[in-house]
Amino acid sequence: MLRSQYHAMKSLINEERDDMAKEDSDKFASIITQVESLHEQVQRPREQVADAEALLDITSTLVKSVRSQSSEGITPSDFVTALLKKFGQQATLDSEPVSLRWADVGLSASHVFRAAPGCCTMLGPMDTEVKQRKLSVVSRKRSARPTENTCPEELADSSEGAKTDTDRNVTVVFDILRKNKRARLETLVLNRQSFAQTVENVFALSFLVKDGRVAINIDDNGHHIVYPRNAPAASAIASGEVSYSHFVFRYDYRDWKVLFLIIELSYGISIFDLDGQPYCL
Repeated sequence: MLRSQYHAMKSLINEERDDMAKEDSDKFASIITQVESLHEQVQRPREQVADAEALLDITSTLVKSVRSQSSEGITPSDFVTALLKKFGQQATLDSEPVSLRWADVGLSASHVFRAAPGCCTMLGPMDTEVKQRKLSVVSRKRSARPTENTCPEELADSSEGAKTDTDRNVTVVFDILRKNKRARLETLVLNRQSFAQTVENVFALSFLVKDGRVAINIDDNGHHIVYPRNAPAASAIASGEVSYSHFVFRYDYRDWKVLFLIIELSYGISIFDLDGQPYCL
């Protein structure tokens, strides 16, 4: 169907080839618009060939028209006539000459003068001179003088020191749970003297939960109970026999102040260590 339309378009180009070359004819614009609409529907290779042939016929027609004109091209009379036809403004009186809409003329020709010609330059110092290359002098090989071999001092790995505090907190939390078997979450992590240290305690507890060494459940009273457990084997996790259930623990400074007032000083297992001294994780 599309190829038949292209064949009809080629026949129309051959029939209207004389009118397409005229300055006052709209045949060229009409035909090129139809070809453009057909081009948007092209999908198959043979349709692409038909599209290329139609464009070639249009080009050949215009080339023959240009060659048939005189060597001088468009005459001044033709140019003025075209200007009057497109931008002319009919006079109100018969005695007045026809005027031009010069603003429209300038707007149509503005794209020609939009880009100003110039030259490309580089920014930089103007007094830079080309330096003469020094000739390389081949010197005699000299035997290397004996030097002392020294070994640089190896510094301690900074990452080990960074892990010390976190590992210590994780160990302390797990030792407390292993001794007391179970504890309420808020009393385990609360530090009455420091909100930042309380957050560090929650952070240390999250490592134990992630490794499966600690579990958190809710009792009948709605309290979060923390108790130690044996970490599951890697094979049980891979087979899906064991699965983790996580929750988001919201805790900010206002929560810390509320717990500070609600929980009594003598309550909880995390505020006393094995020797009976006040203990802060």
